[in-house]
Amino acid sequence: MPMTLRETLRLTVAALMQATGDSQNDLAGPLGLTQTQISRRQSGRTAWTLDDCDLLAAHFGLPTLELLAGPTRACELLPAARLRSARTETARAPRAVGR
Repeated sequence: MPMTLRETLRLTVAALMQATGDSQNDLAGPLGLTQTQISRRQSGRTAWTLDDCDLLAAHFGLPTLELLAGPTRACELLPAARLRSARTETARAPRAVGR
């Protein structure tokens, strides 16, 4: 039996959070939700809304339809600057010494 769009979206958000290192708190602010509301959506107790999808896509730098295409496609299109490894390397990069 194929996955529902609701299940696909939950898996996609989880995959994107893993790839970027974002926490539920990191998603909550840009979406205008609380961490508890994000948790409810990710656990399936509450459904993601269409407005949420637009905001999620914008947060991750993706077209909304690509967010709905599933975790593999969404992660493939994730901007390089949003990847956890890119953020970690940027944070670890030596700072230029001022003159």
